[in-house]
Amino acid sequence: VEEVCRMVSDWEIYRRKDLPPEVWAYLRHEGFFGMMIPKEYGGLGFSNFAYSAVMMKLASRSFTHTATVGVTNSLGPAKLLLRYGTPAQKDYYLPRLAKGDEIPCFALTEPQAGSDAGSITSEGVVFQAEDGKLYLRLNFRKRYITLGAIATLIGLAFRLRDPENMLGKGEDVGITCALIPADTPGVVLGRRHDPMGVPFYNSPVEGHDVIISIDQVIGGVEQVGQGWKMLMQSLAAGRGISFPATCTGVAKLVARVTGAHATVRQQFGLPIGRFEGIEEPLARIGGLTYLMDAARTYTCGAVDRGEQPAVISAIAKYNLTELSRQIINDGMDILGGSGICRGPRNLLANIYIATPISITVEGANILTRTMMIFGQGAIRCHPYVYAEVIALKQSDVSAFDRAFWHHVGFMMRNGCRALLLSLSRGYLARPPVTGATAKYYRKLEWAAATFAWLTDLVLFCFGGTLKRREKLTGRFADILSWMYLATATLRRFEAEGRKEDLPFIRWAVEYALAQIQLGFEGIFSNLSVPILGSLFRGPVTWWWRLNAIGSLPSDRLGSEIARNLQTPGQQRDRLTAGIYVPVDPNEALGRLENAFLLSSQAEPVFKTIKAASREGQLPSGKPEQLVTAAREAEIITLEEAELIRAAEIARNEAIQVDTFTLLEYQQGVEDRQEQLKLMDRAALLPK
Repeated sequence: VEEVCRMVSDWEIYRRKDLPPEVWAYLRHEGFFGMMIPKEYGGLGFSNFAYSAVMMKLASRSFTHTATVGVTNSLGPAKLLLRYGTPAQKDYYLPRLAKGDEIPCFALTEPQAGSDAGSITSEGVVFQAEDGKLYLRLNFRKRYITLGAIATLIGLAFRLRDPENMLGKGEDVGITCALIPADTPGVVLGRRHDPMGVPFYNSPVEGHDVIISIDQVIGGVEQVGQGWKMLMQSLAAGRGISFPATCTGVAKLVARVTGAHATVRQQFGLPIGRFEGIEEPLARIGGLTYLMDAARTYTCGAVDRGEQPAVISAIAKYNLTELSRQIINDGMDILGGSGICRGPRNLLANIYIATPISITVEGANILTRTMMIFGQGAIRCHPYVYAEVIALKQSDVSAFDRAFWHHVGFMMRNGCRALLLSLSRGYLARPPVTGATAKYYRKLEWAAATFAWLTDLVLFCFGGTLKRREKLTGRFADILSWMYLATATLRRFEAEGRKEDLPFIRWAVEYALAQIQLGFEGIFSNLSVPILGSLFRGPVTWWWRLNAIGSLPSDRLGSEIARNLQTPGQQRDRLTAGIYVPVDPNEALGRLENAFLLSSQAEPVFKTIKAASREGQLPSGKPEQLVTAAREAEIITLEEAELIRAAEIARNEAIQVDTFTLLEYQQGVEDRQEQLKLMDRAALLPK
């Protein structure tokens, strides 16, 4: 992973609009396309945690190669083949996918079916050919398909019809998934979208009267009509692993870059990190990065244990992509002008440009928040509601009665528990630990009891119309999300046992509790239920604000986080562990890190010179201008003088931005136009 990161220059990828051929070859040769494929099929057999670690490091270097590797492992046909494929399909395709002999894509999204993937219009029709065998005639028009333009194997989702009921499953068989070689007659590839200028392959895929055998359905005849189930389970893994890893890698890079920049960059005679206006976003970056890494690890652990946590995956995807957006925005604010001047020296601009892509794909975040996290989870995860729905569907009165009265008792117990915990501010709860974090467990238990009771209340009040009250379900989703993120953060702290991380956990959990507080306030202020609504908007809201479950972290705690980001050492290294940090000072990050280390080492010497100037031993002036005088007065040693000079040279070099001659700038446009003329699809495939 270190080697492929070393081979990649994000600036050159943007100029070429593609990964270099040697990088394609390296990814193929080293098995990057088969990380999740078991070793028995020629893959690497990685766990989800190991795969997540690879994605995190790749994301700290370039979004383009991260997306290229990610789709082949988490969103491509391999995931479906492993779970649903026939033995023959597995034996043929999985080794080829693992070696990179096949470049896969998965075609789901259509012009008329984006977030509502169940309404796809791509169609397959069953017919019997002259040889007596069953075939499918496919017509489809897909878009936003990653790797589509260069794929050799297409995973396709379509609605299958069987007019003559040859399969014995009715005329409308349902959504089905099949594998189609890209060279099948009727398949149209070779065009690209331009997603924010980020040069990963994202493309339309079309097919006109494409004929495939029924055996090309993933899983064979037995799995026709089971495509929706396949997709939901496959997408859940992609949402819960790939995107959180990518976003955490971005967050760690931003934390490392901004901490160094805030030390190296000086204004008004001070490093800008000393100003409280910079400390505030630095604290957010550091605290949220710690929280994101905890959530990434916690979610990977659940999936590696064999669970299929669809709701948790949605929480991880939505929240970590949103937090990544907040972090990169803060990072760009801190970098100022050096953040907006693009070129090989710029470490954040391309990430900033690519941020909306993660927000949008694999379930747009607005949809994920308002419909998936709570809208689906409230029923699926409730101990009794799903049983009630099934009983009603089966007209089983006795089963419904049992579930219903258990539900009533459950709601009453939660109501009493929530009231007692609110009156005692959580002190009646029994935390699983003692010490500095016990109070946070108490508050989370208080939040969970209140959340559970309110969930039952809105289910009783709104019933099946609850899903359409998206502002309300969005606030419930926020509370559920932040409870999960706080829990993951606490679990990380308990597992690692590092007391020096206490400022980070305090900041992260207090921030989470503040968001939970806002979520509850929003629900109480907007609960439109007759009689109860007035009660919640008045006394309950008043009490909740007076007896708040949480508030934002203190400025003092934020300053401590910011100082940690600006101090070389284990704390900073541990917070940003797992990303690519080049040691070459000719690299942008390597150059910044070198200046950061030298500036930090020279700081005590600067203080000595400033003190001597204040005491009249040296004339007034900037410390770097007084080095010679300080040396002559023997206030500093020769080694200290050399250190200051080296630090100033490194600092001055690190804060420079890229410039281009008019010809060079125009040449970039001409190069891209020429590249488009010469582009040959076959030349883009790994050799």
